[in-house]
Amino acid sequence: MPTPYRALFAAPGSRGFAAAGFLGRMPLSMMGIGVVTMISQLTGRYGLAGALSATIALAAAAIGPQISRLVDRHGQRRVLRPAALVALAASAGLLLAAHLGWPDWVLFACAAGIGSVPSLGAMVRARWAALYRGTPLLHTAYSFESVVDEVCFIFGPIISIGLSTVWFPEAGPLLAGCFLAAGVFWLTSQRSTEPAPHPRDHHGGGSALRSVGLQMLVATFVATGAIFGAVDVVTVAFADERGSKGAASVVLALYATGSCTAGVVAGMLRPAAAPARRWLVGVCAMAVSMIPLLLVGNLPFLAVALFVAGLSVAPTMITTMALVEEHVPRSHLTEGMTWVSTGLAVGVALGSSVAGWVIDAAGARAGYGVPAVSGAVAVAVGFLGYRRLSRPAPGRGGSVGQHSEREERHMA
Repeated sequence: MPTPYRALFAAPGSRGFAAAGFLGRMPLSMMGIGVVTMISQLTGRYGLAGALSATIALAAAAIGPQISRLVDRHGQRRVLRPAALVALAASAGLLLAAHLGWPDWVLFACAAGIGSVPSLGAMVRARWAALYRGTPLLHTAYSFESVVDEVCFIFGPIISIGLSTVWFPEAGPLLAGCFLAAGVFWLTSQRSTEPAPHPRDHHGGGSALRSVGLQMLVATFVATGAIFGAVDVVTVAFADERGSKGAASVVLALYATGSCTAGVVAGMLRPAAAPARRWLVGVCAMAVSMIPLLLVGNLPFLAVALFVAGLSVAPTMITTMALVEEHVPRSHLTEGMTWVSTGLAVGVALGSSVAGWVIDAAGARAGYGVPAVSGAVAVAVGFLGYRRLSRPAPGRGGSVGQHSEREERHMA
């Protein structure tokens, strides 16, 4: 393992919570596609399958920041376990309702309940921040977590789809639930690395979104999420039009592999430029990388273009988390990180929906105009927010106790 990563895991307990976070994050890439596969096999209704998957994603986007806000206030163990139990109960209800052919409204109610699944990525990043705040190793930690995200999205859908098609329809979502239970309960059993909570009487009750810097990050990542959602849908349609629908998974895996590769390299470097500048360059790079997709004519060219496009994803996400840490008070850090994920989730839903409409109207190749336009919007919002992001919130130099009040006053 490269030296920075070896040093990263020298801290006691770091290997344990990183492993638990990886296990508990697998459902993020398994549950939605697993539900689509399960419902389509059991009922043959792809419209219902897609609507249920969207319900899960939108419910998680709405509920996730509220769960993380409670975590900041009461601690990970007290909040994550009840939230995970609700999500697991809803998952079990969905599997049972689908298997027994219960009414659609039951399926949608259970799908909405799955939205209470905790954001394990934010929880693990908060632990890294508590360990390495103010040191170069925090950059390495965020790089490692971005790589873990990409690994989950490379292998999670393959595992989920494979189990549901080869074994039995409910197998993919069932395994996702098992991963969630194991990850959450393993992570919350590790008390020594759990960040200290910040009860209400120690800080104001406002949301992390009061931070203007976080607002700019979330707005930009709604547009960025639209890139991701559109690329997924259009790539499947593009491969289908060329008679190789199965190749879409390989092509999309290369997109994630490019991001994963860049994330590993980023973790071994010590960036000299200011985070806001690196972030803006990353957003611009993601937007520019969408332009070649407008010219694709075959799958090999598409695979190369997406691999190159992926190289800008992880470094931008790494810098985004560093900016969240700069612009959000420590008492709201987990919530702030979750809001970024929420912005991405909303963008993915919008991008996939718009891309589907464009594909139906003009074909798959025209569909790549959606991520290109989304990239342009992300750049525009990024430039609007750059000046604010280049000025970190005051009160970052001392202890939490010394600066928590000042951090609260400067959130707006």
